[in-house]
Amino acid sequence: MKRSFLIAILLLGVAPFCYAQLTDLGRVEYTYFPQGNSENSFKRFRAFVNVPFQVREDGYIVTGFEYRNFFLKLEDPATLAAINKTDLEHYQSFTFSLGYTDKFKNSDLRWALQGEVKAASNFNTSLTGEDIIFGGSGYLIWDKTGDDEKDNYRKPWRLVLGLNYSTTAGRPFPLPFINYYREFAPKWSFGLGVPKSNVKWEFVKDMELQGFVTLDGFFANIQDDTVVTLANNEKKIASNVGFTTLLGGLGYEWEFVDHVLFYVYGGHTIINDVRLRDANDDDVFTINDTGSFYTRGGIKIKI
Repeated sequence: MKRSFLIAILLLGVAPFCYAQLTDLGRVEYTYFPQGNSENSFKRFRAFVNVPFQVREDGYIVTGFEYRNFFLKLEDPATLAAINKTDLEHYQSFTFSLGYTDKFKNSDLRWALQGEVKAASNFNTSLTGEDIIFGGSGYLIWDKTGDDEKDNYRKPWRLVLGLNYSTTAGRPFPLPFINYYREFAPKWSFGLGVPKSNVKWEFVKDMELQGFVTLDGFFANIQDDTVVTLANNEKKIASNVGFTTLLGGLGYEWEFVDHVLFYVYGGHTIINDVRLRDANDDDVFTINDTGSFYTRGGIKIKI
């Protein structure tokens, strides 16, 4: 179940209330993966919004909504010989989240809890129970990145520890999460963790370059399942699709208006795994696992 573990980590990393995006109020993004040595390609449109409501001095309720539109262009002859691409090219997901965060009494330590419900499918018919995914997370946050003069932090840092559970994980227990951020020199910072580790350099005011390694992907139900014909003419039933990729590359961010950033990332996939799986989450067919170049860009609004 190694692949299920990776998918669970991905879901943790991209949950709208995950601290990596807690300061993001909104984002619109487009991603393109032309798959190497293949006529297949992958495109994704993503948009989300988080709305915080202050209910106590340091307590906030955060509601979130995220929409993702995935398109797998399947033109590779080996792929077309095995599947009916009409059933498998287009997927959507709708995620609703509700979270709460506050500080412990007389402490700078912050805690956060989040729950979410997601519908992810090719939606050939109306919504079904198999399209629904539930998840929940809990975090402890030590944040020493304050920029007030009284704080006088010489090398600001932040540590986030957490646990996440998702019904797509294939495991009956929560999975750990850790992320560490530190500014180690003027205009330089790094982040270590999952789903992303990076090094950033502010080379001019309001503009940053970064080198990064990150996980990305998606998971969705296939309504009515689909028949896969293997090379030996054996037929199997695929019930869901999963895309797991490990990326490395360079990124550019420009805060052209206060709290509004334009960004573009590009690089190459280190792991590129697009697979159809059966109802037991066993692999049925590999659509593509060859590394390729990719690009991603968009606009985000930050606190």
